[in-house]
This record gives sequence, structure tokens and C-alpha cells, in this order.
Amino acid sequence: MKLWHAIAGVGVLLAGGIYAYQHQAELGLAMSLTPDALEPAHMKWQKVDHTEDGFKVELPDTENQSQVDAQNAVGSTEPINMISAEPDTNTKFSVSWADDPPVARASRMDPNLTMDAARDAALERTKSTLAAEKRLSYQGAPARDFSGRNADGGVFSARLIFSGRRLYMLMASFPAASARRDKDVTRFFNSFAMVNNGR
Repeated sequence: MKLWHAIAGVGVLLAGGIYAYQHQAELGLAMSLTPDALEPAHMKWQKVDHTEDGFKVELPDTENQSQVDAQNAVGSTEPINMISAEPDTNTKFSVSWADDPPVARASRMDPNLTMDAARDAALERTKSTLAAEKRLSYQGAPARDFSGRNADGGVFSARLIFSGRRLYMLMASFPAASARRDKDVTRFFNSFAMVNNGR
């Protein structure tokens, strides 16, 4: 276990958790929330085609594209691609992905160890505790659903998919459990489709 704690400590996950930690207010994982923030956001679902990146997905608002840095085990950073949508200022849905990310290399490309490390790092970086977890197969690839909650009441649901040498992280974050709707998370997760073998 010490190896995986060390990996999580230097933040070598698929950047989604790092991004969440660095943008807690945007992700609804911080305090000072208005009453409206505790209600579910209004979703305007849009189909997003990233065939060139190996996937398609539906997002609940206009897509934003970005690139964030993930720190690796030797202290340097590596770019991670991300798309996201914010149906309101306290709710965020995102997809991040990378080929041969640091967590996969450190685990010698073992799917379960890779997803264990990515999960632990996401929980650590968002200062959350694990609420639920389920192993599954998604479109023939090993996958993991898990959710977390932090001390301020913020919650998130995440799905990891390890396809070939690529790791995807889908994350939906909310300011409170009352702002989360199962149907929105299910639609987001199930809309994700890997194309061209997910690469």
C-alpha cells in the first residue's frame, strides 16, 4: 500500500482529481453556498463529438476545452486533456483522458491497480471520503464507478475506464447531495461512447 499512497501523494492521477482540488468552488466542493446552489441545476444536454480523441459524450451545457498538468512520480508535469461543462456555477461535469498516464505506468499497466491509484488520488486531492464503489466492464474495458463526499457537504460521482493504454475519468460534482440527480449522472456516464478503440 505504501507505493500507492506515495503515488497519490504526488498527484499522479488522471488530473481530474487534481483539477477538482484546485477548483473546489467551481466544482461545488466548497462552502458559502446560496440556497439555490442546493437545488439541481437545469441541464441543457448537448452531444459532443470527440471522435478524433476516441470518444463521444453528452454534456449538460456548452463544452469547454482545457489542458491541465498532472505531476508525475519524478516531480515533473505531464499534460492531460479535459473537456467540461458547468450547468451552473456550483455544478461541473468533466471528461479527462491520457495515454500511458503516470498512475498506469507506476502500476505496470495493471487495470485494477491503475484505477485504485486514480481513485485514491482523486479522493485525496478533493479531501473527500469514499462513499460507494463498484467494479464493472464498460464497452469491453475495465471500469470503476465511485463516489465521494467532503466535509463541506460537496459530493461527486466518477467513472474510470481503462481502455488499452488510455485512462478516462468522467466526473460529476455537486455542492450538496440535494443538488445531485441520479438521472443526470446516469445519462452522462451512459452517453460516453468510445470510438476507434477509444484512441
